[in-house]
Amino acid sequence: MKFDQPATRNPIDRLKVVGKPYDRIDGPLKTTGTAPYAYERHDVVPNQAYGVILGAAIAKGRIRRLDTSAARAAPGVIAVVTHENAGKVNKAKAITAKLMAGPEIDHFDQAVAIVVASTFEQARAATQLIVVEYDRLEGRFDLAKERASAVKPKMDDPPDTAVGNFAEAFANAPVKVDQTYTTPNQSHSAMEPFASIASWQEGKLTVWTSNQMIAWARRDLAEVLGLQPADVRVVSSYVGGGFGSKLWIRSDVVMAALAARVAGRPVKVALARPQIPNNTTHRPATIQRIQLGAGNDGKLVAISHESWSGDLPGGQPETAAMQTRQLYAADNRITSHRLATLDLPEGNAMRAPGEAPGLMALEIAMDELAERLKMDPVALRIANDTQVDPEKPGRAFSHRDLIGCLRIGSQRFGWEQRRATPGQVRDGRWLVGMGMASAFRGNMTMNSAARASLDGKGVVTISTDMTDIGTGSYTVIAQTAAELLGVPLEQVVVRLGDSDFPV
Repeated sequence: MKFDQPATRNPIDRLKVVGKPYDRIDGPLKTTGTAPYAYERHDVVPNQAYGVILGAAIAKGRIRRLDTSAARAAPGVIAVVTHENAGKVNKAKAITAKLMAGPEIDHFDQAVAIVVASTFEQARAATQLIVVEYDRLEGRFDLAKERASAVKPKMDDPPDTAVGNFAEAFANAPVKVDQTYTTPNQSHSAMEPFASIASWQEGKLTVWTSNQMIAWARRDLAEVLGLQPADVRVVSSYVGGGFGSKLWIRSDVVMAALAARVAGRPVKVALARPQIPNNTTHRPATIQRIQLGAGNDGKLVAISHESWSGDLPGGQPETAAMQTRQLYAADNRITSHRLATLDLPEGNAMRAPGEAPGLMALEIAMDELAERLKMDPVALRIANDTQVDPEKPGRAFSHRDLIGCLRIGSQRFGWEQRRATPGQVRDGRWLVGMGMASAFRGNMTMNSAARASLDGKGVVTISTDMTDIGTGSYTVIAQTAAELLGVPLEQVVVRLGDSDFPV
């Protein structure tokens, strides 16, 4: 199916099912506690043992000695797995971090060992009996200190862009803003922790896990464990929040798979809340310099957005300057990204990666420009709207209505009542202010597939490996199928989150 012509009327436009208020299909399951999340899949495979991960106690270095004898002799312990007995553990090409340490330690709390026992309590207690001696190395943890050594990163999009003559235009601009903004490292904390159950049968692996991208998980697990993708099945029926952190496999599923193979029985693992910041991905800290030059009428003549961030060797930068490339018009503009090497856990997607820290910096700078111009912040943004790509003026947007969004939003929000001078409006003991900001996200598209079947009773079954991360996918897909096929919503069954389904 190709979308290379303007859309005309089609069955979805009838809006007999789509757009109507329906109870969420998954609602009763979630409110009664019967929705099958990964760690609670007691039904899928018998004889499950419990695994608990021990993390590295240093932030950079090497394991000098590892003694697991006391842990292996502890009550209920079935196996203790480390790099010494796990077999070959590869690093997946799409993942920056090594998901099992040993003998090198790349970052604090990196998974060093997993204890498998009959009960969770036995496994947790035995991890404290493992003796690990380290040789410490000097690490790099502070972006500000490593900023000078940052390099131009390899990215899918160009890390740097330049249009016109920014330096000259900025120097001659009547009104200027030149500010540096910083954002801290931020960690995910989804309601459902990272959790997995792993089971081997005749050399083939099945995992029930909390993951947003099933096909990527299958591919990466196969690479880490040296398997063919066809020998890995990934199931993730419900995901209790991911926000980007669960786009890739993490140490819970890798350690569960390694432990299950050594123990010879299924193993379930959940990262404890304190383990999540260092055993998963995080939003990297940034340093961003924004330079805006404008005329007295508020029209931008020059925009510069430079961003520095850090990651493990081979990682990617926080793409904080990307949105600046398309949000506002200015004939003279530069953007750049620089990447420092830091000995911290992997930096990667987190709830609007790039957009969240990058637009924050740009929009604060726009507010500061509005203040210097003594211009309404909404009016400033309207004055700098563009209907073409600012970096490629020959490429017009097919539809862009930022001005309409700003006007409707300000009208409904009561913007005309705003008092620009701080500290003028009180509600009892509270000082009340009113602000605004623009935001957008680029549209990323990928190939996608689903399978539809119809039985003799008129029941439609839709199967795709897409996951429901709490956003109502089961219901939305059911509505879509019911609308297009002309059947009641009650006659649609949706199956999600299984690598046996189309990607």
